[in-house]
Amino acid sequence: MEKSAKIYVAGHRGMVGSAVVRALRAAGFGNIVVRTHGELDLLDSRAVREFYESERPDVAVIAAARVGGIGANSEANSLFLYENAIIAMNTVYQAAEAGVKRLLFLGSTCIYPRLAPQPIPEEALLSSPLEKTNEGYALAKISGLKLCEYLRRERGLCYHSLMPTNLYGTGDNYDIEHGHVLPTLIRKFETARTQNAPTVTLWGSGTPLREFLHVDDLAAACLFVLGLENPPNLVNCGSGRELSIRQLAETIRELCGCKSLIVWDRTRPDGTPRKLCDTSLIRSLGWAPKIDLVGGLRRTIDEYRAALARGSLRGVDPCQVQ
Repeated sequence: MEKSAKIYVAGHRGMVGSAVVRALRAAGFGNIVVRTHGELDLLDSRAVREFYESERPDVAVIAAARVGGIGANSEANSLFLYENAIIAMNTVYQAAEAGVKRLLFLGSTCIYPRLAPQPIPEEALLSSPLEKTNEGYALAKISGLKLCEYLRRERGLCYHSLMPTNLYGTGDNYDIEHGHVLPTLIRKFETARTQNAPTVTLWGSGTPLREFLHVDDLAAACLFVLGLENPPNLVNCGSGRELSIRQLAETIRELCGCKSLIVWDRTRPDGTPRKLCDTSLIRSLGWAPKIDLVGGLRRTIDEYRAALARGSLRGVDPCQVQ
């Protein structure tokens, strides 16, 4: 990918999109195109088509989505399916119609079946039923990556997809009820620490296994696959290491300096029991993560405290399109 390439990043205000923009700028890419939701409604097919025809980007990175944790997804599967499917169809198909030659579509490893083989290979896609709590979001992302696959086969366009594992880091959403597990844990333990709370109540049993990847590592992976002349249609992106939610909670509690006891609310859902993605494909191509979990958590906790102090913490509106 030439440094002079004109690159459109959809969702540049979200955690992933903003990390991609930072990585592009750090790598010397100066011709980056972004639009806020107020400037371009990605649910409006005509507006998206007119944007592509006007700007004529060489490359598009689709990081825009309506996102949320297990609570938000399970309460509004219909909304997550509807909006994310339309965003995917508009941003991918209209790019092809306008002649955009290369596109990277970002999804999530929640596209894989609830009981997929572990670690989850790319070939597990559509092999058995999805996790019900985030089925709507998963179906929308599957539609987007399949559209990329079809357009590549039918039109010869280099449209491909990257499926990251659970992400954390700069710009995350810290909503308590609807956010993802890791930022929610940071906020709960930090709040308990400052208030000297005797206990902290967490969802589920603590037994599900998860892997986590810092968003800056994902951004580096995006630039890496965009630099491949013939990338795979679909490739996983993760740390390759997993731990239980209980272990994660205890680690964050320690790093926060919180002394509160943990209480597990087993009336709340656990979600998929295990979700470790097989990253052998992307590693064989030459990419590997650089940020270890403990170091990334320390950095993220520091960023949380700084954002809280200046009143810029995300989490007031948990399900924004970003």
